[in-house]
Amino acid sequence: MRGERVGGPWPTWPPGFTLAEADRSAALVLSALSGLTPRRLLAYASQGRSASACLELVRRGELGSSRDRRFAKELGGVEIATRLDRCGARTVVWDDAAYPTQLRTIHDPPFVLYVRGGPLPGAERAVAIVGSRRCTALGRELAQAIGYGLASVGVTVVSGAAVGIDSASHEGALEVGGPTVAVLGGGVDAAGTGSRRSLIERIVDHGAVVSEYPPGVPPVAFRFPARNRIVAGLCRATVVVEGAQGSGSLITGSHALEFGRDVYAVPGAPTNPLSHVPLQLIREGATMIRGAEDLLEDLGVDRAPGGEALDLTLAEAAALRSLVGPTLPERVARELRVGLADALTLLVRLEMRGLVRSVGGRFEATLAATARTG
Repeated sequence: MRGERVGGPWPTWPPGFTLAEADRSAALVLSALSGLTPRRLLAYASQGRSASACLELVRRGELGSSRDRRFAKELGGVEIATRLDRCGARTVVWDDAAYPTQLRTIHDPPFVLYVRGGPLPGAERAVAIVGSRRCTALGRELAQAIGYGLASVGVTVVSGAAVGIDSASHEGALEVGGPTVAVLGGGVDAAGTGSRRSLIERIVDHGAVVSEYPPGVPPVAFRFPARNRIVAGLCRATVVVEGAQGSGSLITGSHALEFGRDVYAVPGAPTNPLSHVPLQLIREGATMIRGAEDLLEDLGVDRAPGGEALDLTLAEAAALRSLVGPTLPERVARELRVGLADALTLLVRLEMRGLVRSVGGRFEATLAATARTG
């Protein structure tokens, strides 16, 4: 589904807003103010004011909150620049040639981006994958497979590095050594701990981590909806895998439609609450896809050669074919006309190869199995 630009063209930052060195420094401070959104700041900047002039309004109490005024008086651009050096990040401001062209056409575009890693992609080679944090096992597999399929042909996978669908899509891209970009809802140094920190560092090595917030800004909930406009704005298309009613994945999909970008959704069972957003988007005209193959075909991107066929014994292949949805091992035994112990042996062998999983005592084929058996 191709979205239609709604209400655009929108106001943008005036030429020269961040051109002078003093303005670049002022932009760093402005980006750290929690009470001053790009939309509010843009209303003043569009009157021809530079970043330095806007910062002076904040310090005089004519713009932003009283907390912003105190913060702006205490914090300087040099301090933020020092933090950037410590975490290995750089800035891309509105007047830089490296500023992504596709972000110049969205509403409330960020006037500064903080980036760790490589260059940001052009829109034609970038696709967003978004969805639920509390995803199903199948949703995770789908997101990972779509990320893998896109990255294998050089398309950059863009997501938010959150647990669930976001992380799975990044993992899929990283599995094939392809490009991926994480857009954070906090400071560019907000790597978290444990597995998420490891994921962020791998993304830095193979792509980029980007934020409109400087180091030290906490990733609190109200910043994530704003983050979603950047995820959608960086890409030519957005794919929604799973999402419950009221989730951020609907916000991202709506932004993509608003910006005139393509929107795709992976359907699920109507009884599954996580199918709400994909089914709603499909009902409203989003293109339904079953996986990476459908997506690449619709995007007009040449697909990578198919993987090797499964090397299964006749008994293993028969057991795999018998799994039409979650299936009890007793049913597999009856269909194959073998004992329960033999059926369980076959299913466990398939599970060890990643072709089958056990859920609540029932077995079902994984996406890896269905993709390689047609």
